[in-house]
Amino acid sequence: MLFNSYEFIFIFLPISCFVYFFLNKQRLTIASKAWIVLSSLFFYSWWNIIYLPLILISILFNYTVTSSIIERDKKKIKGPSRKFLFQLGLFFNIGLLIYFKYMDFFIENTNLVIGTNIELLHLALPLAISFFTLQQIAYLVDSYEGLVKEKSFLNYTVFVVFFPQLIAGPIVHHKEMMPQFSQPRNKLKSYKNISLGLFIFSLGMFKKIVIADTLSIWATEGFNGDTPMNLLEAWSTSLSYTFQLYFDFSGYTDMAVGAALLFNIKLPQNFNSPYKATGMIDFWRRWHMTLTSFITTYIYTPIVRSFKKLNFHKAMLATILSFLIAGLWHGASWMFVVFGGLHGLGIAINHYWRKKIKFKLNNMVAWFITFNFVNVTFVFFRAEDWDNAIRVLSGMANANVEIISSSWPNSINGFISPPVWIFIALAVAVSFDNSNQLLEKFKPNLKYLFGFITLSFISIMEMNKESEFLYFNF
Repeated sequence: MLFNSYEFIFIFLPISCFVYFFLNKQRLTIASKAWIVLSSLFFYSWWNIIYLPLILISILFNYTVTSSIIERDKKKIKGPSRKFLFQLGLFFNIGLLIYFKYMDFFIENTNLVIGTNIELLHLALPLAISFFTLQQIAYLVDSYEGLVKEKSFLNYTVFVVFFPQLIAGPIVHHKEMMPQFSQPRNKLKSYKNISLGLFIFSLGMFKKIVIADTLSIWATEGFNGDTPMNLLEAWSTSLSYTFQLYFDFSGYTDMAVGAALLFNIKLPQNFNSPYKATGMIDFWRRWHMTLTSFITTYIYTPIVRSFKKLNFHKAMLATILSFLIAGLWHGASWMFVVFGGLHGLGIAINHYWRKKIKFKLNNMVAWFITFNFVNVTFVFFRAEDWDNAIRVLSGMANANVEIISSSWPNSINGFISPPVWIFIALAVAVSFDNSNQLLEKFKPNLKYLFGFITLSFISIMEMNKESEFLYFNF
């Protein structure tokens, strides 16, 4: 069940919200949380119920381990130590990811390197496994360090499966979300949050359906082809994907934030106009911000702590290693490793520039360099293999400027060409207020009501075309 589907918008979301507040009004707090869990598991099972036992086993195991760690904070208990339980939890969660997400990748590369002929497992990637696993790893680390203590299995389950952020984030910390469910005022309907949530949801729906899904036509045509590309085709392909990815994922985030607000739950910010960035450090402070926080806290910091004598060069090495891991997290492909390595290198160069050269570039020049670096690296993020990436990049460097070939999908509905849509996407990304700024400025007046109606109407009219969220694949 996609956020941008009739079933979700007109059936699932209204019913789940109505029943939740009805139960809270009857002071059936436990029942209201149980309803959230059941609704979220139904939402998760809509795609493929076969993976429902997997997420339930993951939740049960992690809750048991973290509860045992927390109990050992209070009193001496015979049995496994806190450290052993923590390591067991990490082994389970990372092992789960490795088995379902990377096993065939490891087998393929083993066969290639040492000439074996091990059969691939051909495992389908369970929906949302990367996100619910990362979220539970964060909770496991926080519980080991004494930062969180959750006694209720029901509360822990709500924390993991709350459907607005279950499938593709934002990655949420327990302390960010669960106290909100306990606040008495959040158990009552808030018409301000409902109006705000509906507006942000409609904005995300427009970004996804109207902008991202339109750009996906040219991105897919370009990356799925196998013939050489001229300059205009290649740049249209790369820029279409760069903007598709942003509007697709930020659109999903807006819809997640909007849906959560209907329940009076505020999810953390995940995007802050990343294509306005004037450096790679700035970019990752703006792009997929909850993942950046996870990388910094749970990957970069442990690597840094492993060095006996830390210096600037080792810190930069830790940055590159962290982004290599983050790149691989996106999928079982060397293309993601290349993408992660390039971004880690870009951040390291950005740090070296600040520390050693200390020359501040003009903002427009810095923006131009940053945006084009991101655009080029997203070619590796999207390409199926090295040859496909080089084909697109070679076209981008091709001096042959000619009209896009007749086989190319030149327009949508016969009148809007790829360069026009790319220009519109660029203007929206760098010139308009982002969703967070609109959240702060929002007032329940006629102006925002008109915006909500317009965005919703256009999006719903376009909703019948084929669609998927890109980050569901990660």
